[in-house]
Amino acid sequence: MKAMILAAGRGERMRPLTDHTPKPLLKVGSEPLIGWHIRRLKNAGFTEIVINHAWLGEQIETTLGTGAQYGVNIAYSPESTGGLETAGGIATALPLLGDAPFLVINGDVLTDIDFNSARQAAASLQTSNLLAHIWLVPNPPHNPEGDFSISPDGQVHSNKTEGVALTFSGVGIYHPDLFNNTPANQIAKLAPLLREAMNQHRVTGEQHNGLWLDVGTTERLKTANELAANWD
Repeated sequence: MKAMILAAGRGERMRPLTDHTPKPLLKVGSEPLIGWHIRRLKNAGFTEIVINHAWLGEQIETTLGTGAQYGVNIAYSPESTGGLETAGGIATALPLLGDAPFLVINGDVLTDIDFNSARQAAASLQTSNLLAHIWLVPNPPHNPEGDFSISPDGQVHSNKTEGVALTFSGVGIYHPDLFNNTPANQIAKLAPLLREAMNQHRVTGEQHNGLWLDVGTTERLKTANELAANWD
Protein backbone atom coordinates (compact mmCIF):
# COMPACT_ATOMS: atom_id res chain seq x y z
CA MET A 1 0.00 0.00 0.00
CA LYS A 2 1.31 3.44 -0.94
CA ALA A 3 1.07 6.72 0.91
CA MET A 4 1.11 10.31 -0.31
CA ILE A 5 2.17 13.37 1.66
CA LEU A 6 0.74 16.66 0.44
CA ALA A 7 3.54 19.23 0.47
CA ALA A 8 2.69 21.73 -2.27
CA GLY A 9 1.21 24.56 -0.18
CA ARG A 10 2.72 28.03 -0.16
CA GLY A 11 2.28 28.55 3.59
CA GLU A 12 1.13 32.16 3.35
CA ARG A 13 0.19 32.37 7.03
CA MET A 14 3.69 31.24 8.00
CA ARG A 15 5.53 34.05 6.25
CA PRO A 16 8.26 35.19 6.49
CA LEU A 17 9.42 31.72 7.57
CA THR A 18 8.13 30.20 4.34
CA ASP A 19 9.57 32.86 2.06
CA HIS A 20 12.78 30.84 1.83
CA THR A 21 11.81 27.46 3.30
CA PRO A 22 8.86 25.30 2.21
CA LYS A 23 6.48 24.72 5.12
CA PRO A 24 7.04 20.92 5.26
CA LEU A 25 10.74 21.55 5.94
CA LEU A 26 10.21 23.86 8.91
CA LYS A 27 11.80 22.29 11.95
CA VAL A 28 9.60 20.70 14.61
CA GLY A 29 11.90 19.58 17.37
CA SER A 30 14.82 17.72 15.84
CA GLU A 31 13.10 16.92 12.55
CA PRO A 32 11.51 18.74 9.61
CA LEU A 33 7.73 18.59 9.97
CA ILE A 34 7.42 16.22 7.02
CA GLY A 35 10.09 13.97 8.54
CA TRP A 36 7.77 12.95 11.39
CA HIS A 37 5.25 11.71 8.84
CA ILE A 38 7.87 9.71 6.99
CA ARG A 39 9.17 8.12 10.20
CA ARG A 40 5.68 7.15 11.34
CA LEU A 41 4.80 5.79 7.91
CA LYS A 42 7.94 3.68 7.90
CA ASN A 43 7.13 2.36 11.38
CA ALA A 44 3.68 1.37 10.09
CA GLY A 45 5.19 -0.55 7.18
CA PHE A 46 4.77 2.04 4.42
CA THR A 47 7.90 2.15 2.32
CA GLU A 48 6.54 3.57 -0.97
CA ILE A 49 5.78 7.26 -0.50
CA VAL A 50 4.74 9.91 -3.00
CA ILE A 51 5.28 13.60 -2.22
CA ASN A 52 3.90 16.45 -4.30
CA HIS A 53 5.47 19.88 -4.17
CA ALA A 54 5.28 23.30 -5.76
CA TRP A 55 6.67 26.22 -3.74
CA LEU A 56 10.44 25.74 -3.31
CA GLY A 57 9.92 22.08 -4.11
CA GLU A 58 13.51 21.55 -5.13
CA GLN A 59 14.47 22.05 -1.48
CA ILE A 60 12.19 19.18 -0.49
CA GLU A 61 13.78 16.87 -3.05
CA THR A 62 17.29 17.93 -2.04
CA THR A 63 16.59 17.43 1.67
CA LEU A 64 14.72 14.13 1.48
CA GLY A 65 16.34 12.65 -1.62
CA THR A 66 15.29 9.11 -2.41
CA GLY A 67 14.13 8.56 1.16
CA ALA A 68 17.01 6.18 1.88
CA GLN A 69 17.87 8.01 5.12
CA TYR A 70 14.42 7.04 6.40
CA GLY A 71 14.42 3.55 4.92
CA VAL A 72 11.71 4.35 2.37
CA ASN A 73 11.43 5.04 -1.35
CA ILE A 74 10.16 8.52 -2.25
CA ALA A 75 8.72 9.48 -5.63
CA TYR A 76 7.98 13.13 -6.35
CA SER A 77 5.09 14.75 -8.17
CA PRO A 78 6.17 18.32 -8.99
CA GLU A 79 3.52 20.95 -9.68
CA SER A 80 3.68 24.41 -11.21
CA THR A 81 4.06 27.46 -8.99
CA GLY A 82 0.91 27.93 -6.96
CA GLY A 83 0.08 24.23 -6.83
CA LEU A 84 -3.02 22.35 -7.90
CA GLU A 85 -5.00 22.19 -4.63
CA THR A 86 -5.51 18.81 -2.94
CA ALA A 87 -7.64 16.92 -5.47
CA GLY A 88 -5.67 18.29 -8.41
CA GLY A 89 -2.42 17.24 -6.78
CA ILE A 90 -3.68 13.74 -6.02
CA ALA A 91 -5.15 13.29 -9.52
CA THR A 92 -1.84 14.34 -11.05
CA ALA A 93 0.05 11.85 -8.87
CA LEU A 94 -2.23 8.89 -9.65
CA PRO A 95 0.28 7.29 -12.07
CA LEU A 96 2.68 7.05 -9.11
CA LEU A 97 0.02 5.81 -6.68
CA GLY A 98 -1.37 2.90 -8.68
CA ASP A 99 -4.82 1.32 -8.88
CA ALA A 100 -5.34 0.36 -5.23
CA PRO A 101 -6.59 2.57 -2.37
CA PHE A 102 -3.84 4.74 -0.89
CA LEU A 103 -3.26 6.81 2.24
CA VAL A 104 -2.97 10.59 1.98
CA ILE A 105 -1.66 12.92 4.70
CA ASN A 106 -1.58 16.70 4.81
CA GLY A 107 2.05 17.64 5.20
CA ASP A 108 1.29 20.47 7.59
CA VAL A 109 -0.35 18.57 10.42
CA LEU A 110 1.31 16.98 13.44
CA THR A 111 -0.53 13.86 14.54
CA ASP A 112 -0.26 10.42 16.09
CA ILE A 113 -3.08 8.90 14.03
CA ASP A 114 -2.37 5.17 13.80
CA PHE A 115 -1.31 4.57 10.20
CA ASN A 116 -1.25 0.84 10.90
CA SER A 117 -5.05 0.81 10.82
CA ALA A 118 -5.05 2.24 7.31
CA ARG A 119 -4.53 -1.17 5.73
CA GLN A 120 -7.74 -2.60 7.14
CA ALA A 121 -9.69 0.47 6.04
CA ALA A 122 -8.14 0.24 2.58
CA ALA A 123 -9.21 -3.40 2.32
CA SER A 124 -12.78 -2.31 3.06
CA LEU A 125 -12.60 0.15 0.18
CA GLN A 126 -11.43 -2.62 -2.12
CA THR A 127 -14.33 -4.91 -1.27
CA SER A 128 -17.16 -2.38 -1.03
CA ASN A 129 -18.66 0.53 -2.89
CA LEU A 130 -16.80 3.04 -0.71
CA LEU A 131 -14.59 5.77 -2.15
CA ALA A 132 -12.98 7.16 1.01
CA HIS A 133 -12.30 6.60 4.69
CA ILE A 134 -11.23 9.67 6.63
CA TRP A 135 -10.09 10.58 10.14
CA LEU A 136 -11.95 13.34 11.96
CA VAL A 137 -10.89 15.22 15.09
CA PRO A 138 -12.61 17.35 17.75
CA ASN A 139 -13.11 20.88 16.47
CA PRO A 140 -10.14 23.15 17.21
CA PRO A 141 -10.57 26.84 18.13
CA HIS A 142 -9.88 27.92 14.53
CA ASN A 143 -12.67 25.67 13.15
CA PRO A 144 -15.35 25.56 15.87
CA GLU A 145 -18.23 24.46 13.61
CA GLY A 146 -16.39 21.49 12.12
CA ASP A 147 -16.38 20.27 8.52
CA PHE A 148 -18.49 17.12 8.39
CA SER A 149 -20.49 14.94 10.75
CA ILE A 150 -20.16 11.26 11.60
CA SER A 151 -22.92 8.94 12.75
CA PRO A 152 -22.51 5.96 15.12
CA ASP A 153 -22.24 3.52 12.19
CA GLY A 154 -19.16 5.35 10.90
CA GLN A 155 -20.93 7.00 7.98
CA VAL A 156 -19.63 10.51 7.28
CA HIS A 157 -22.11 13.17 6.16
CA SER A 158 -21.68 16.49 4.39
CA ASN A 159 -24.54 17.85 6.50
CA LYS A 160 -23.04 18.67 9.90
CA THR A 161 -26.37 18.08 11.66
CA GLU A 162 -26.67 14.37 10.83
CA GLY A 163 -24.22 13.28 13.50
CA VAL A 164 -21.38 14.62 15.61
CA ALA A 165 -19.83 17.61 13.84
CA LEU A 166 -16.06 17.19 13.61
CA THR A 167 -13.08 18.59 11.74
CA PHE A 168 -11.38 16.77 8.88
CA SER A 169 -7.88 15.85 10.00
CA GLY A 170 -6.32 15.96 6.54
CA VAL A 171 -5.67 12.21 6.74
CA GLY A 172 -7.66 9.80 4.61
CA ILE A 173 -7.66 6.71 2.44
CA TYR A 174 -8.95 7.18 -1.07
CA HIS A 175 -9.95 4.87 -3.86
CA PRO A 176 -8.53 6.09 -7.19
CA ASP A 177 -12.09 6.12 -8.56
CA LEU A 178 -12.82 9.16 -6.37
CA PHE A 179 -10.75 11.16 -8.87
CA ASN A 180 -12.23 9.71 -12.07
CA ASN A 181 -13.58 13.09 -13.15
CA THR A 182 -10.63 15.16 -11.93
CA PRO A 183 -8.15 15.89 -14.74
CA ALA A 184 -4.44 15.80 -14.02
CA ASN A 185 -2.56 19.09 -13.93
CA GLN A 186 -5.67 21.14 -13.21
CA ILE A 187 -6.61 22.93 -9.99
CA ALA A 188 -9.28 21.03 -8.03
CA LYS A 189 -10.33 20.99 -4.39
CA LEU A 190 -10.91 17.78 -2.42
CA ALA A 191 -13.88 18.86 -0.29
CA PRO A 192 -16.43 18.94 -3.16
CA LEU A 193 -15.43 15.41 -4.20
CA LEU A 194 -15.78 14.15 -0.65
CA ARG A 195 -19.17 15.85 -0.20
CA GLU A 196 -20.48 14.31 -3.41
CA ALA A 197 -19.28 10.87 -2.30
CA MET A 198 -20.79 11.42 1.18
CA ASN A 199 -24.15 12.22 -0.40
CA GLN A 200 -23.91 8.84 -2.13
CA HIS A 201 -23.10 7.16 1.25
CA ARG A 202 -19.66 6.21 0.01
CA VAL A 203 -17.48 7.76 2.74
CA THR A 204 -16.79 6.27 6.16
CA GLY A 205 -14.67 7.65 8.94
CA GLU A 206 -13.49 7.47 12.51
CA GLN A 207 -12.81 9.97 15.25
CA HIS A 208 -9.26 10.48 16.46
CA ASN A 209 -8.92 11.86 19.98
CA GLY A 210 -5.15 11.84 20.24
CA LEU A 211 -2.54 14.31 19.03
CA TRP A 212 -3.57 16.47 16.10
CA LEU A 213 -2.32 19.96 15.37
CA ASP A 214 -2.73 21.97 12.19
CA VAL A 215 0.67 23.66 11.96
CA GLY A 216 -0.68 26.54 9.90
CA THR A 217 0.53 29.58 11.83
CA THR A 218 3.72 30.62 13.57
CA GLU A 219 1.93 30.29 16.91
CA ARG A 220 1.00 26.68 16.17
CA LEU A 221 4.53 25.99 14.95
CA LYS A 222 5.72 27.10 18.39
CA THR A 223 3.21 24.72 19.98
CA ALA A 224 4.43 21.90 17.73
CA ASN A 225 8.01 22.52 18.83
CA GLU A 226 6.96 22.43 22.46
CA LEU A 227 5.22 19.10 21.88
CA ALA A 228 8.19 17.61 20.05
CA ALA A 229 10.88 18.96 22.36
CA ASN A 230 11.62 15.55 23.87
CA TRP A 231 10.90 13.36 20.85
CA ASP A 232 13.73 11.30 19.39
